[in-house]
Amino acid sequence: MIDTQKIIALAESRLAGTDMFVVSCTCTAGNDIELLIDSDTSVDIDTCADLNRAIEEVLDRDNEDFSLTVASAGIGSELKQLRQYRKLIGRSVEVLLLNGTKILARLDAADDQGITLSYEEKQAVEGKKRKQSVTVSRTHPFTEVKYTKEYLDFK
Repeated sequence: MIDTQKIIALAESRLAGTDMFVVSCTCTAGNDIELLIDSDTSVDIDTCADLNRAIEEVLDRDNEDFSLTVASAGIGSELKQLRQYRKLIGRSVEVLLLNGTKILARLDAADDQGITLSYEEKQAVEGKKRKQSVTVSRTHPFTEVKYTKEYLDFK
């Protein structure tokens, strides 16, 4: 089985000096390797193809057969690194907490401990019979978050 750390090191050395970074690398028992990269701006297909070729040149197919796929972390994919969270500050995200609560919110901040979200919530307001929508801002530690994804509203 091919070492994913070697693939990550190769990719990081190739991406050094750019605004791109490695998000994750997985390798199956059949040596199907998937390398996900992201950028502070955007990742185009030519960059993925160039990185794929550069890594394939270093790996030895005669020693071990493999399949390599280099792709960008898509809009619907889960955020895995703090740098991805920071890129989305001020934008809409979908967060699923470990207790099963799904939140559609604006990402206000992200640090090593967790994320701060702003969203509408119905709360009892003194002097009102019905609950009213109130904008709340809450911080959720990463230990409470199952996943976070960028949310696109097509309305």
